[in-house]
Amino acid sequence: MLECERLEPPSTADACVIWLHGLGASGHDFVPVVPHLDLPEKHGLRFIFPHAPQIPVTINGGMTMPAWYDITAMSLEREIDHSQILASSEAIRELIAEQNAAGIPTERIVLAGFSQGGAVAYECALSHKEKLAGLMCMSTYFATAKTIELADANQSLPIAIFHGTQDPMVPEVMGHNARQILESMGFKPDYHAYPMAHEVCMEQIIE
Repeated sequence: MLECERLEPPSTADACVIWLHGLGASGHDFVPVVPHLDLPEKHGLRFIFPHAPQIPVTINGGMTMPAWYDITAMSLEREIDHSQILASSEAIRELIAEQNAAGIPTERIVLAGFSQGGAVAYECALSHKEKLAGLMCMSTYFATAKTIELADANQSLPIAIFHGTQDPMVPEVMGHNARQILESMGFKPDYHAYPMAHEVCMEQIIE
């Protein structure tokens, strides 16, 4: 089981967001965002922020850092270690199963991810065999679009895509490409763009 940061709600948890960070970051990254989400005072939403494993990353000179998978080349489509992204997806499924055992059904669980975390969220959510509540992908790309095995249970999954128009790390064209691929697969993603770089802005959080 992945190590995680966890935020419990003020009342009994009846829903959950599993939120994945980006390359070189940690589960701590998005914890400060939660107080700005304007949630109801007695909400039952549990937040889980898993920490990626420490692995060597080729594009960073083989340096070991938190990463969901290795990136071997920075092409627009990215050249990645597919076995590692699938393993990370399975690790997220273990967290989903943990929440199921705690009484939260899969249909009350949202997957969210930033950058590398978003790529894993795409793979995990769209191939998951039980219906999820939603998918939120931030400043990311659909890394496994050509290999993913779509699950019937999530063919109508609500998907929100957020991207910065000035992103130098994951250019916005990669976000547009993900949207177009999803639409060709029958999904109806909501796309939101903001004048920001590879980051999260307050306007995005409020929306």
